[in-house]
Amino acid sequence: MPTASVCIVTYNSADDIESCLQAVLKQTFPLESIVVIDNASTDGTAERVKTYSEQVQFIANEVNNGFAGGQNQAIRQTRSDYVLVLNPDVTLDPNYLFEIISYMEQDKAVGSATGQLVFASNQDVMDSAGLGMKRTRNAYDLGAGEPAANWNMPTAVFGVSGAAAVYRSAMIRDIEFEGEFFDEQFFAYKEDVDVAWRSQTLGWTSYYLPSAKAVHHRGWKKGGRSSVPLFVRQHSYQNRFFTLLKNEPVGWHTLVIGPLIFLSEAVKLCYIVIREPGLLRCWPAIMRFLPCMLRKRQWIQKKIKQKNRSRSLQ
Repeated sequence: MPTASVCIVTYNSADDIESCLQAVLKQTFPLESIVVIDNASTDGTAERVKTYSEQVQFIANEVNNGFAGGQNQAIRQTRSDYVLVLNPDVTLDPNYLFEIISYMEQDKAVGSATGQLVFASNQDVMDSAGLGMKRTRNAYDLGAGEPAANWNMPTAVFGVSGAAAVYRSAMIRDIEFEGEFFDEQFFAYKEDVDVAWRSQTLGWTSYYLPSAKAVHHRGWKKGGRSSVPLFVRQHSYQNRFFTLLKNEPVGWHTLVIGPLIFLSEAVKLCYIVIREPGLLRCWPAIMRFLPCMLRKRQWIQKKIKQKNRSRSLQ
């Protein structure tokens, strides 16, 4: 029987973590481990988690090393066949892991899968059915805001949201770069898009499975851009460039896609200069990390060639 672990990263998550853990402990699929990494919370999150010390491996960081760093830290504590990367503001149905792993076991090429995430405020409305990718290379949550009844069929998707993502450990090991599954230079936001793109490029598939259900208690994402903290918008903006630098292939299609991406970014930049100039503060970080992102891109391209060569010899 395959094994599974759950990895949760908390940061001032005292209001959510107990209901999250209670749902995890009710999973019908047996768990090998539950790992919680706390990123220097100041709201009593650690005290809430410590009450589950018999069932949960808890590590309290002295500094906030981001979602990406925290999840990598948690994943390294696991030895299971599957890892559920879970946000503390998500409440799982008891059969969430059972439904997903049962499906993934039927096809070893499926590297990741997610279930039907609905809003806590209205559980008839979709929060996410996984990740889609537009021609302009802007990722988005599939089904967001649509009736959940419209999303009742298993579907191949571009990738899965990091809110409640099940990853095959074999895929994690295959696509990680220098021990990092999630790119820690992303810190937070769009790290799941980067993983989705990288995994698809390297031959893994991803699925949305509506039989696995979960409720997402989103906070700021319920409002418009003005409700999103500047820190979040800055990381989201710069990490978009990082995903492009690392993952966008160059070929004949660039003649079509390239102008679309350029036009999209030009329009976005004009908007930012006029309405959100604070986002421009992330450009020094973009330039500082440019050589590193190009090195990671080179690794991905080399890995693609190795896989293609291996397939041709089979």
